[in-house]
Amino acid sequence: MANKEATVAELTEKFESSTAVLLTEYRGLTVAQLKKLRTSISEDATYAVVKNTLTKIAANKAGITSFDEELVGPSAIAFVHGDPVAVAKTLRAFTKANPLLVVKGGYFDGNPLTAAEVGKLADLESREVLLAKLAGAFKASLFGAAFLFQAPLSKAVRTVDALREKQESAN
Repeated sequence: MANKEATVAELTEKFESSTAVLLTEYRGLTVAQLKKLRTSISEDATYAVVKNTLTKIAANKAGITSFDEELVGPSAIAFVHGDPVAVAKTLRAFTKANPLLVVKGGYFDGNPLTAAEVGKLADLESREVLLAKLAGAFKASLFGAAFLFQAPLSKAVRTVDALREKQESAN
């Protein structure tokens, strides 16, 4: 009994500390395939095979009730502590190579996700790509602003030079 309570407490903490949670069914996958999946997402998530009843209790304690109907069969959860988009992309790529893995749904930013919405999350560009695009846009804006500020200044310099030349030619 104490062991189950400890497991529930640990799962509750994982639910509460994760930026996203992705629920999968791994029926038919080998231990080697599961290890490969764990390794592929280890930078951004931990992947744990879970007991459905204990997970349901822990999820409810963490305020997540969207998994209640989905926790059937052999379940495993990706507790995301990094980039949810990267984990969703990796899960999608893994399911293409290993169709026995089924993404059932998820929970992200306080909202439940269907399997289709997890797929849409995987369609997004990674955080790094979005930040690079944003930096590029800022850089372009700064170059534009610099040009706007430089244009009147260089025009003024040319005007002063023309006036100076005119003054010198008049003398």
